[in-house]
Amino acid sequence: MTDLSSYPVRLAEDITGLLRTLDDHLAQASPQIAAQILGKILDPDNGVLTGVTELMETGSRFARDNVHRGALPPEVWLAMGRAANELHDVGTDLSDHTDALRQFAKPPAPASTAPPKPVASAMVVRRSR
Repeated sequence: MTDLSSYPVRLAEDITGLLRTLDDHLAQASPQIAAQILGKILDPDNGVLTGVTELMETGSRFARDNVHRGALPPEVWLAMGRAANELHDVGTDLSDHTDALRQFAKPPAPASTAPPKPVASAMVVRRSR
C-alpha cells in the first residue's frame, strides 16, 4: 500500500520544479509571450501569485495552531503571517498592472490586406485636360 501522506510533499516538489521550468521559459520568451505568462501568473482569481498567497495564509493558520499547542515558537507564526500579508499586498499592487500586460500580450492588429485605392496625381490630372 502506498503512503498517501507523502503525496503532498511530492506535489510541492513537483510544483517547485514546474515553477523553475516556467521561469526558464519566461526568461527566453518573446515579449508578447512573456506578457501572456506574466498575465496568467498575476491573474487575481486563478494566478500563481494568488495560489502562493493562499498557501502562505494556510501556513500561517497551521503555525498559529501549533504555536498555541506549544509545538512552534511564536516567531514562526509571525513570520508566516507577515509573508502572507506582504504577498497579498504585492498582489494588490500588481493587479493594477495586469490590464497593461494583457494589452501588451495581444497580437497587433493585422495590416489591411485591401490594396490601396489609386490616387490621381497632379500629372495625370493635367494630361486629361
